[in-house]
Amino acid sequence: MPLWPVYTGTNEPHDGITKLPPPPPWRAFDGGPVLPVPDPAADTSAVSPDRTHRAQTYQATAETVQLVNAALYLRRPLLVTGPPGTGKSSLAYAVARELRLGPVLRWNITSRSTLHDGLYQYDPLSRLYAARQEAARQERTEGTGDRSGIEHHLRLGPLGSALLPYERPRALLIDEIDKSDLDLPNDLLNVLEEGQYEIPELVRAARLTPDGVAEVLADGTDERVPVARGRVRCRAFPFVVLTSNGEREFPPAFLRRCVTLHLRQPDDRHLAEIVRAHLGEPDAYAHTLIERFLSRSGVGDLATDQLLNAIYLARSADLDAESLDRLAEQLMPYLGQTAQTDVF
Repeated sequence: MPLWPVYTGTNEPHDGITKLPPPPPWRAFDGGPVLPVPDPAADTSAVSPDRTHRAQTYQATAETVQLVNAALYLRRPLLVTGPPGTGKSSLAYAVARELRLGPVLRWNITSRSTLHDGLYQYDPLSRLYAARQEAARQERTEGTGDRSGIEHHLRLGPLGSALLPYERPRALLIDEIDKSDLDLPNDLLNVLEEGQYEIPELVRAARLTPDGVAEVLADGTDERVPVARGRVRCRAFPFVVLTSNGEREFPPAFLRRCVTLHLRQPDDRHLAEIVRAHLGEPDAYAHTLIERFLSRSGVGDLATDQLLNAIYLARSADLDAESLDRLAEQLMPYLGQTAQTDVF
């Protein structure tokens, strides 16, 4: 029987992803050969203490749980918008941990990012150098071990790795898509719609090999994966989280292919849950800081981690009440333009 919700937001790992119903007919993919999900510890950067802590302590709202499951069922990317510090990036790590999707593949977007960067990187200069070294070795008859093949100088990027034919969806975080060049969202459309792409360098090289299979490095690991005739097609569509701070609008064609989740500033109950998850039961002064944080957030932009920093220091520093108030005010400045009347 299909399971709803697959993602529960309880932060308890489980195998509910195996109970997803079949995808809609227009979102079915059949890539192969099927690859197992990498071990969560395979990518050391993905299991850093910071990311692990965020995954374990993420406090999902009911709306977040609903729309994450909608994206999983529909095999569609999840576009997460909202102010800084509302947990947009942490959501990808929380879902990957609960559903045992393996290490999160992360693509940090800049104004120079291109689709090619996300799919794969190829270094022709290192291949030329390796070919010269191999020619010199053959002249000296120094054994074998040719490293001049294209596959030895090509590595799949985060997006390219997410679209490999894994038996379970991989989690892919495309962080701050609104910082990209204007063309990137449109360039992503076809790849995310079709769930596949080609590597032209491997397509050409496949004509010279009997089986046309190249073993290439995937993102975040030193293990190689097979790519047949330069073509990659997913089997389980990845759980793709695209985050945006709302700094730009996206084209309608891009928006209609995404499930959109807008994260708002948390209310007092949700803030108390966040503090409890990170720092334990909030004391009286923590509740005071929560109330001040909420009153100030109605005037200007604040981030939840500013509140957590203030509460942590209030518990750790041996300061009197006046000094604590002054320190908390300094730790929670407005992120945008400071309001004219700023009373802590």
